[in-house]
Amino acid sequence: MDEVLINALAKSRTPFLFISDFKAENVRVILLKDLKKEDIEFSIDEDAPYKKHSHFLEPQPIDFDKYAMKFEKIIEKIRSGETYVLNLTQATPIQTQLPLKEIYARANAHYKLRYKDEFICFSPEKFIQISENTIHTFPMKGTIDASLKDAELRILEDEKERAEHIMIVDLLRNDLSIVSKDVKVEEFRYVTKIKAGEKELLQVSSHISGSLEDNWHENLGTILYSLLPAGSISGAPKKSTLSIIDEVEEYERGFFSGVFGVFDGEKFDSGVMIRFVEKTSEGYIYKSGGGITLDSDVNLEYNELQNKIYLP
Repeated sequence: MDEVLINALAKSRTPFLFISDFKAENVRVILLKDLKKEDIEFSIDEDAPYKKHSHFLEPQPIDFDKYAMKFEKIIEKIRSGETYVLNLTQATPIQTQLPLKEIYARANAHYKLRYKDEFICFSPEKFIQISENTIHTFPMKGTIDASLKDAELRILEDEKERAEHIMIVDLLRNDLSIVSKDVKVEEFRYVTKIKAGEKELLQVSSHISGSLEDNWHENLGTILYSLLPAGSISGAPKKSTLSIIDEVEEYERGFFSGVFGVFDGEKFDSGVMIRFVEKTSEGYIYKSGGGITLDSDVNLEYNELQNKIYLP
């Protein structure tokens, strides 16, 4: 069982890479010394220098009417009290002449992963970080085009965005309370700027922390399985929302919106696998989405899904 294996590796201070699909049903654990022979690359670097490149991913937008039908189903579920916020994602076909390895090399991101010739992700979103007996999580919820007039003020004062963010912060506070003590919100709704191809986006995040026991290393696998799937990319309440996602999305997320992370022998750092390109028998697809609440506008949500199709 991967939970037991992760506990054992962390207890013995053995460095490894952890990769989980969205539902934590398909988990890979690879020793860092074996990455090259497994044809896996990753990078976790918050201060990586920005490399300019052209926006060469050409999306073929999905049908708006089909998206709108799924959106309305979610609104019905919200009205019936089965969910409060749900992250609706879809797969968009894209065209590019570059292999996954080259796309990975050109991407700029805090969290980057290439898994063989199967998929890559280049994510700005942290999942959990653990160091010195403290666990941190950073839910990211709320996006706006940075070029819009008063963009930061607009995103922070938008009632729909604020309500959605509060629900996800509450969910993540509850999740951290399962595995830690003294859970608190360190910073609420701060804004960061992200390069999104030829444009820039403003992204809203919060910082939540909790205290762990001194022996957290030997329970790292248990901690991870207790927190998955990631609340920011599923919704609240988590259990019923996951059932609705299965019913409405009509495709397999797979490793998209899962988590990858690295234990270096002392600390653990991980990111949510958003901004995701997958190689299929029919070509490349780009998986993206956004949170839906009762106040969501279908046109704005559809546009957000498309805006997130980019190489950072």
